[in-house]
Amino acid sequence: MNQLVITSDGSHTIFVPEINEHYHSLYGAVQESEFIFLKNGFDFCKADPIKIFEAGFGTGLNALLTAVRCLKVEREVFYTSIEKYPLANEIIRLLNYHLFTGKEGHNIFNRIHESGWNKMQNICGNFNLRKIKGDITSHHLTGCYDLIYFDAFGPDKQPEMWSRDILTKISGITAENGIFITYSVKGDVKRNLKSCGFDVNILPGPPGKRHILRAIKK
Repeated sequence: MNQLVITSDGSHTIFVPEINEHYHSLYGAVQESEFIFLKNGFDFCKADPIKIFEAGFGTGLNALLTAVRCLKVEREVFYTSIEKYPLANEIIRLLNYHLFTGKEGHNIFNRIHESGWNKMQNICGNFNLRKIKGDITSHHLTGCYDLIYFDAFGPDKQPEMWSRDILTKISGITAENGIFITYSVKGDVKRNLKSCGFDVNILPGPPGKRHILRAIKK
């Protein structure tokens, strides 16, 4: 059974005993997501409106942080995320991310999780969300995205998610000069991205992680 865990910055993550893995860094779930996906992904990408594809919806933390940032910068966002195993409502209700996202955070978080699957819906302001309930390894991906949040479990836990086949699918929906951002810098990941048409850059990581990866579609 999934277990709620408090990380070092006070925000929750979830531990999955079946694969002995956490959804986020124990050094800080919100801190990690903010640093990797917002600072080095969303803020770096200049497209406006911006189309984002997320591999691994998980707790909805990346979507929440993006929605909150979207309101602050008044930037229009069309956010698509795919998830094979949606979390139970019992777990979702316990997550404390609203404590880190200002007065609107709780309402936005609830709207993100209450929104239906497989259709684009407005959540707040200029933030629009489409959640896909499906398996990225078999789902036919469509669209053209400016920014990819790749937030699957690590290559040692879900090697199929980081394979050349999957990254080729991701490449196929990434716009020219589109950005791919993730936390893994493993050699196979870098090689697979390069073979799929990305220029790969290694960046300093958040607390507890030496490096992260950002790649640009050629």
